[in-house]
Amino acid sequence: MANIKSQLKQKRQRSYLNRDFDSFRASLLEYARTYYPDRIADFSEASVGGLFLDMAAYVGDVMSFYIDHQFGELDVNTAIERANIIRQIKAAGVKVAGASPATANVDMYFEVQSRSSGGSSYTPNSTQLPVVLKGTQVTSSTGIVFELLDDVNFAETDSSGDLIAQYKISAIDTSGNPTRFLLKRTAQFTSSKTVSETFTISDTFIPFRTIGLSQPDVTEIISVKDSDGNEYYEVEYLVQDVVFKRANNISADSDQVPESIELTPAPYRFTAGTDIDTGLTTMRFGSGNADTLDNDIIPDPSEVSLPLYGSRKTFSRFTLDPGRLLGSRTLGISPRATTISALYRSGGGISHNVDAGLIRNTKTLITQFSESVSPALVASIRSTFDVNNPSQAAGGESALTVDELKELVPAYRNAQSRIVTKDDLIARIYTMPSNFGRVYRVGVRSNENNPLATVVAIISRDSNGRLTQSPDTLKKNLATFINQYRLISDGVDIVDARVINFYLRYSISVDITSNKSMVTQEVSNRIKDYFSIKNFQIDQPIIVSEITSLILGTQGIISLADLQILNRSGVVDGRGYSDVQFDFISNTAKGVVFGQPGSIFELRYPTSDIIGVVI
Repeated sequence: MANIKSQLKQKRQRSYLNRDFDSFRASLLEYARTYYPDRIADFSEASVGGLFLDMAAYVGDVMSFYIDHQFGELDVNTAIERANIIRQIKAAGVKVAGASPATANVDMYFEVQSRSSGGSSYTPNSTQLPVVLKGTQVTSSTGIVFELLDDVNFAETDSSGDLIAQYKISAIDTSGNPTRFLLKRTAQFTSSKTVSETFTISDTFIPFRTIGLSQPDVTEIISVKDSDGNEYYEVEYLVQDVVFKRANNISADSDQVPESIELTPAPYRFTAGTDIDTGLTTMRFGSGNADTLDNDIIPDPSEVSLPLYGSRKTFSRFTLDPGRLLGSRTLGISPRATTISALYRSGGGISHNVDAGLIRNTKTLITQFSESVSPALVASIRSTFDVNNPSQAAGGESALTVDELKELVPAYRNAQSRIVTKDDLIARIYTMPSNFGRVYRVGVRSNENNPLATVVAIISRDSNGRLTQSPDTLKKNLATFINQYRLISDGVDIVDARVINFYLRYSISVDITSNKSMVTQEVSNRIKDYFSIKNFQIDQPIIVSEITSLILGTQGIISLADLQILNRSGVVDGRGYSDVQFDFISNTAKGVVFGQPGSIFELRYPTSDIIGVVI
């Protein structure tokens, strides 16, 4: 019995619920007085015992704080440090992109001589018609440069042999016969500029070599080639060893389908990532060594296993060398002893959404004429070149902020590279590559006529930050982009959001001691901030009580006599509004104004559309 008692130890009570300095100190003080009453009796603040208690409580408090802090940094919703938030964003798979460029449909004009096509019929002389090559640059009156994306052949004909270009008579002779024709073709221009860079790669094998591009806001990497003739393809992940490549369609239906898609092996590949803070893009290549013979689909274990040392004759398992596995071509090939040439586009922003009629100047005109056209005639035809954008450029948008990217993390984690829920669809649309353009607001609702389809309403902004319809090119790009993520049985209908413009009139009574003009200005400013388009989404209603509280909460206001929200459409006093007509009274229920499905409210001109009266 005595032996058992000698082996038993007294169990001392400890508390594991302390989290701050005071609770740590109180528990330590109680512990010391309970188990060490004869050692130290004085635990006052000025004593040595108090010093020990304070130091131990201080250490516990600091450790408790950092444990809580680090635990909070593991979740993007509770993380505080910017570096951890960015790490969580990238880990979730959210694609970081810079500012997106605007796209504009620009009319190009050339004037050429006429030729007789028999009798009194005249047509443009097709031998004089040029090909305007991609890279041609035009500028707006605001200084934004737009670049032609694809070659435009003015001599191109349809299946009937007629010119695709529109033309009209621009000059006649004394007999009334046409002598010159003005031809027009519309082409797509982008506000991103094409940049070419070269990088010299040393003769040192570096797995996962990285190369940084010098220009910010890279919207598209057009091509990456080395001096040995190898082409590097951009992939989403380095394990992706094939890519889709577009090619000219040479079949009979080329007039309906100009390009086809081909599946191409990509042994030379890279991934691209954009830094949130600097907007600079980095290319990361594979880990394989091009000088190593690697023809096996699966690496031979004997080539990557660690050697055995000593006199052992038998063994139960062997160990692989992970460093040798990285040297295979499974994750692509790393460039070595060569020169990399990268061609890419960069630039963008909301200021690139220039108004209609502002693109009128030519910066660089690149053309190709038939050899039969004399240099003098070439110069004469080039001098007649003119441009104009009949519609507003759209699609330009600022880069998503960290807070905006942070909101997309939950949807990306749940999506797993597919679109299943409404949040998945919205997240994919907002992170579409910026070279395809970018929408400003997205609204998703069910299709009443098709239970398997979803209606997506989108809207863009112009250079002044006002809402405008998204161009058709952006809609086509969006349809192509989300098609690779949607389920095979799901349908997506992309439509324009309806913009409901309005003006607001209020009547207030002001305290006699307050300045009426200053109070009215303060109320109008608060209403302006409330109706900022940054605070509104598609299908978001207007809650009248919130506006009432906003007005009555302004200092100097005694009462609100009247508040009216009324529709404005068309052109009013030289200001352009949307054409949507909307009855606010009939669409108000219990103090909430509900818009039409797929619509968004916009106070387009706050200075003119907020009318305040003091009674």
